[in-house]
Amino acid sequence: MNTNKMSVRILEDLKINVMKILKYCFLLSFAVCILLLQPLMAQEGIRGNLVSVAWLEKNLKNAGVVLLDASPTQIYATKHIPGAISYDIFTYGVNEIPVAEIEKHYQSWGISPGKKIVMYDQGGTFMASRLFFSLHYYGFPSKNLFILDGGLSKWQESGMPVTKDPTPVPKKGSFTIRRINEKVRVELPEFLTACGDPQNNVLLEALDPDWHYGGLQFFSKPGHIPNAIMLPSADFYNPDKTFKSIEEIKKILAYLDINPEQHIYTTCGGGIAASVPFFALKFLLDYPMVKLYPGSQLEWVSDQRELPIWTYDAPFLMRESQWLQFWGGQMARMYGISNITILDVRPVAAYNQGHLPFALNIPIEIFTSNFNNPGKIAEILGTIGVNMNQELVLISGEGLTRDAALAFLVLEKLGQKKVSVFINSIGEWEKLGFTVTKDSTVVGTKKGPGDLSILPTNYSGNFREGIIIDDSKSTQGHYPKVFIASGKNIPVKAQEGKVVHVPYTDLLNTDGTPKAAIDIWKILSKAGVPRYAELVCYSDDPSEAAVTYFILKLMGFPDIKVLMV
Repeated sequence: MNTNKMSVRILEDLKINVMKILKYCFLLSFAVCILLLQPLMAQEGIRGNLVSVAWLEKNLKNAGVVLLDASPTQIYATKHIPGAISYDIFTYGVNEIPVAEIEKHYQSWGISPGKKIVMYDQGGTFMASRLFFSLHYYGFPSKNLFILDGGLSKWQESGMPVTKDPTPVPKKGSFTIRRINEKVRVELPEFLTACGDPQNNVLLEALDPDWHYGGLQFFSKPGHIPNAIMLPSADFYNPDKTFKSIEEIKKILAYLDINPEQHIYTTCGGGIAASVPFFALKFLLDYPMVKLYPGSQLEWVSDQRELPIWTYDAPFLMRESQWLQFWGGQMARMYGISNITILDVRPVAAYNQGHLPFALNIPIEIFTSNFNNPGKIAEILGTIGVNMNQELVLISGEGLTRDAALAFLVLEKLGQKKVSVFINSIGEWEKLGFTVTKDSTVVGTKKGPGDLSILPTNYSGNFREGIIIDDSKSTQGHYPKVFIASGKNIPVKAQEGKVVHVPYTDLLNTDGTPKAAIDIWKILSKAGVPRYAELVCYSDDPSEAAVTYFILKLMGFPDIKVLMV
């Protein structure tokens, strides 16, 4: 063979080999792409620890999936998803059972390491989330725990089959409880400490308003744990029983002033409904410091220390005679433990006829005539000895009057650290045998260790925005505005937005005290006042709007303003 023919042959062989290499590279690249796409395909229909109906339909017969029905037994017996294993928390009881027994239950459901555990309930409730918490608490990897979004309701709405036939007993699983995830659960001592520090801690309560405000009484006391923020478990769901979007849940939390930097403890009546906010915040929003309180209100009211229960969200805005007589009285002042300023807003003549000891006097006319000049009011407050860093208790003679409410509103605007209203009358104070004096309270330099004179202060004022507004368009909350007309009649000037009419007098008893929390809630709810809104109180008389403002604060609404009309 000559040299030319040999060269041609070599070139042809080389061409063939190159083509083979290219073909191999193409096939290898295609295979790699398929492998890379597989996780994406597997993730379709999964949102965090939620799976969609479509995903479950595709994986229903997958041997690697265990399906648990957490609905009550009677619902499971009527209809359930084919292949689902029944788990009714009330069958096993809500009390603690030995770990070994729990492990046997899990294994009897076919739970093994590496399997995906999908659980559901009737939809829009808390049984599935409570089972999720239990599995997570007892050490099953959360990456393989899922809740069917929308539950049985969404499954049926999508036209998927249900059955009455019981699921055959599965092959025994091999999951063993080797560690308990204690960091997701809180006990009473830690919870009690957190209750006293609401700035850094959130007690997030999953109960509805009827329970929260004392309308229902399942235990020895009606109401809720002090400082608990009401966020009913139902509020986490859309009308179709699926969980709300991450954005919508974050919006609710921002409205309630809850952020991921706080320690969040979810609670309810018996530790079951609390699993919904626990799941949503920890596994949908990825908040880092979330714990569930299994004991919840049942353990709280059972404690031998007789721990308090509230019906209003901020009962400390009202002060009664017994409390004020001590904390604002001579003994507490002599021992230097009184941080109370008492301000009487009655006319000078009424004040001179008799007032509480150590009460200062600024007639309400000073507030009304300087309503648009808060700096002047601050100057007067300092001159007579009002300390802006103390709690200021307002007295108007007859409980929550319009005068007391207007002064409360202005002092909130000025930045007073804490303001409350003396909710009793001067007459009730006297009936208890407490002193009423005609002597003016001495304001000036102390002349000795036992001198109880009140020192003048520099009341600089730390004016707060968005409490008193003169333009309804000047603010924008997390939710749309709802205007509450607080007088006997709705003001003639129309407002752009939803207007509801709730005369402030409807919210008060005849003695000037606010009605019971549950009654106020029912009145507001019937009138159309929503839980989530930027609430703007207004009236031809601003003091009437101020009363409504005070009561809404008492009830725990977080975004309230008074509009000057």
